[in-house]
Amino acid sequence: MDTPARLVTVEVQTAFLAEQSAPRDQRYVFSYTITIRNQGSVAARLMTRHWIITDSNGKVQEVRGSGVVGEQPHLKPGQAFRYSSGAVIETPVGAMQGSYQMVGDDGEKFEAPIPPFRLAMPGVLN
Repeated sequence: MDTPARLVTVEVQTAFLAEQSAPRDQRYVFSYTITIRNQGSVAARLMTRHWIITDSNGKVQEVRGSGVVGEQPHLKPGQAFRYSSGAVIETPVGAMQGSYQMVGDDGEKFEAPIPPFRLAMPGVLN
């Protein structure tokens, strides 16, 4: 469980990219913008990421990697880092969730959870 010293929150905004999608080919492209905010009292660096991407057929893609968008941002208390990326799934609706693996300036490793969020083509869900 996160202590107040190590509290990193994640906010997500998503968009459907119609011009890059091809529904006839079961290709649905989404962008997402992530804001990572250090609300703790210890500075920390984002080391790695772990994503679980699930489409509405139950197909799961797992993605692990170093940093985000080629960076390993260092966040001082109160600082935020924003980046955009994308995902491709085979259905008009899906979901993503995961975590960032962080290391505090004090050397302690901890996880920042990425709460589940929906990817949905407009007009598919009410």
